[in-house]
Amino acid sequence: MTAISTATDRKPVAWGRIALHVGCLVALLVVLYPLVWLLTTSLKPASEVITSLNLLPSHLEWSNYKTALDGVNDVSIWRLLSNSLLIAGGAVIGNVISCSLAAYAFARLRFRFRGPLFAFMIVTIMLPHHAILIPQYIIFNQLGLVNTYWPLILPKFLATEAFFVFLIVQFMRGLPRELEEAARIDGCGPFRSFFLIVLPLTRPALITTAIFTFIWTWNDFFTQLIYLFDPDKFTLTLALSSFVDSSSQSAFGPMFAMSVIALLPIVLFFLAFQRFLVEGMASSGLKG
Repeated sequence: MTAISTATDRKPVAWGRIALHVGCLVALLVVLYPLVWLLTTSLKPASEVITSLNLLPSHLEWSNYKTALDGVNDVSIWRLLSNSLLIAGGAVIGNVISCSLAAYAFARLRFRFRGPLFAFMIVTIMLPHHAILIPQYIIFNQLGLVNTYWPLILPKFLATEAFFVFLIVQFMRGLPRELEEAARIDGCGPFRSFFLIVLPLTRPALITTAIFTFIWTWNDFFTQLIYLFDPDKFTLTLALSSFVDSSSQSAFGPMFAMSVIALLPIVLFFLAFQRFLVEGMASSGLKG
């Protein structure tokens, strides 16, 4: 009787859960395969990069990283890295400041045509970037700002990223208005309420904006290619495009090595703020 009861008390094997975990592992391997391929290819000899189908190199070619660290077009990789950090950092500061101010106006202030203006801003999300690239280039060219970093940073201070404005608006709409009303009773105006009350509470959405802005700006190639001509002003992204042309032979190994180096700041930035990213996306999507 005891053996029968023990057999009946055993839980059935959760084959569905096992299949789910196996499917997730397979999907993870598929997603990570390009990254693994990039890492292994950066250590392959030049003769194996294109011809060999093996994932692992026959021997480790560490000279690829030495060549990548030397830079391209007589520009060191540290100069390229500093240029990328300057542009990405300026874009992050500009988007966080301008988009938070615009979002506060749409979420908290009352003014005429607020609804139509907010709807018009949302519509601009569907506007292709290439549609406004030529007018922007003409304006910056007439201002003499082409071949400088200003065309890549200045628009970020004008709240041109409607996606981030909408994201922060949705977060601010979930904040209790009683806090601002209490601050208004104490004599705080709109600006003091924004900087002292709303802005600290909006930190998850601001960090989400900062992370996405940093990643998108760091990976941007087309806009930087249009505005930057001087190799001394090139970023890591532009340097990758000119790496093969910098020598008479196809230096794919060093190019992939530089690609790995270019990925490191993004990975470190994401790992440092991933907790705030998840919190900000969840809060902005569920509130409001």
